[in-house]
Amino acid sequence: MKVGIMQPYFLPYIGYWQLLNAVDKYVIYDDVNFIKKGWINRNRILMNGQATLFNIQMKGASQNKKINEIEISKENVWRNKLLKSIELSYKKAPFYEVIFPIIKTIINFETKNLAKYIENSIRVICEYLDINTKLIISSDLKKDNILKGEDKIINICKILGANEYYNAIGGRELYNYDTFKKNDIKLKFLKTENFMYKQFGDSYIEGLSILDVIMFNSKEEVKAMLNKYSLI
Repeated sequence: MKVGIMQPYFLPYIGYWQLLNAVDKYVIYDDVNFIKKGWINRNRILMNGQATLFNIQMKGASQNKKINEIEISKENVWRNKLLKSIELSYKKAPFYEVIFPIIKTIINFETKNLAKYIENSIRVICEYLDINTKLIISSDLKKDNILKGEDKIINICKILGANEYYNAIGGRELYNYDTFKKNDIKLKFLKTENFMYKQFGDSYIEGLSILDVIMFNSKEEVKAMLNKYSLI
């Protein structure tokens, strides 16, 4: 049983989806503290040839709150502005007509809760890409919430019956192979391969939101990209 655990990120880069697709069960880690200026509520799109940030407008966001305790703004101004930015940026992209209605559904999803809003976006993109991994919400699990860091991850893995735990390559400093091995769990890190796809013009900007990937590539091409990684 392969398990992955990550915070809910809004329309993150393709590595997030590679990890999600590579495991049997994926835990959306919604009951950990929010990180300001991280990737939970924002990402980057291609605008006028530049990587440009977009974000979910929040209300009372704080690193002292858990992700599932944060509310998003109920005003529609930010949603309309974001949709207009996406339209202007990608209306000439080859798969705009297919993708824009999907993105519009994601952005207009009605909930006050940040974690639920992002969870919905994850489920919608998974459905589009035929990713059938079972999604589990961390706050729904009966786990030992006193535990921190690596110990809490191992606790969740044991609850779910995991014998393998996959993490993004950026977590190599957080987790120890031997610690997982002592708990009968194989620890593996997923590293996205370097690859390019055609954007506008001859230049290429890597590491953008999945939104950029699906605007410029067919569903079949993106599904092939999901397997372009190595395990370390």
